[in-house]
Amino acid sequence: RHSMLIRLVKMTFQPDQVQNFLALFRERRENIRHFPGCSYLRLLQADDTTFFTISHWESKHALETYRSSPFFQDTWASTKRLFAGPPEAWSTVEVVENENV
Repeated sequence: RHSMLIRLVKMTFQPDQVQNFLALFRERRENIRHFPGCSYLRLLQADDTTFFTISHWESKHALETYRSSPFFQDTWASTKRLFAGPPEAWSTVEVVENENV
């Protein structure tokens, strides 16, 4: 069974870097959304400095292709400089009620 991969990434930023992160995200979000294999991208805010990205990928391979791309490498390097602490990331699949549960 082919399952879509849902990627969750939690990021906590230095307070004085939040606006820089938001500018970077706005600048690059369309490139991420249109990367082959990505069908969904959202940015959520939990508090003043904590954000989550949620992205949907057609497969683990599609996500890994994105993560090894020069575009991602540059974006991640630019984002990491703004962190207040280490990010957390999870690759998940949706569990549908009454299906394989």
